[in-house]
Amino acid sequence: MKEIRAVCVYCGSQPGRNGVYTEAGRALGRSIASHGLRLVYGGGTRGVMGAVADGVLSGGGAVTGIIPEFLMEKEATKQALGQLDELIVTEDMHKRKHTMFERADAFVTLPGGIGTLEEIIEIMTWAQLGRHKKPMVLANIDGFWDPLIALMDHMAAEGFLHTAHLVQPLVIDKIDDIVPAIIAAGTQLNGKSGEADIIDRM
Repeated sequence: MKEIRAVCVYCGSQPGRNGVYTEAGRALGRSIASHGLRLVYGGGTRGVMGAVADGVLSGGGAVTGIIPEFLMEKEATKQALGQLDELIVTEDMHKRKHTMFERADAFVTLPGGIGTLEEIIEIMTWAQLGRHKKPMVLANIDGFWDPLIALMDHMAAEGFLHTAHLVQPLVIDKIDDIVPAIIAAGTQLNGKSGEADIIDRM
């Protein structure tokens, strides 16, 4: 069985207009830490991204930040990055996403913008193609992801999600329920054998 050891969190580098988003990020971070899991995320120290990392660090947890060199000053500060226990600087976004995938056993998507949406859509696409079976969660804070869920239902109804059963992220409204759901889902998955070959083919 696959053990969940690290959770990748996708989220906005901005705080958004509703304070509940950063509050949710910080609470998720604390939950990740309290369950003894490592956070893998995009390395940003501002916005919702910064809140998640802060939540993990304040709870005594471990954080791996993965950030392209060109975004270091835009999404982070050197002082804040120095607080992470592991920082990986990549050449570009493509390498960043692959490294995040390699390092994570599950994915959680908090509110964010186009970049956040693109990241989770790619992970769902890989799942649809049978490239992984890692748990995926949409943290539906205040119904933020309702439009995406409705769009996916529409695509399935119109016959465009030909393997819709493989693209079924867990939709969870309560932050405290996310990590336990991931751990439960992880017990149903096979080990990592062959995963390196899969990554190479992506």
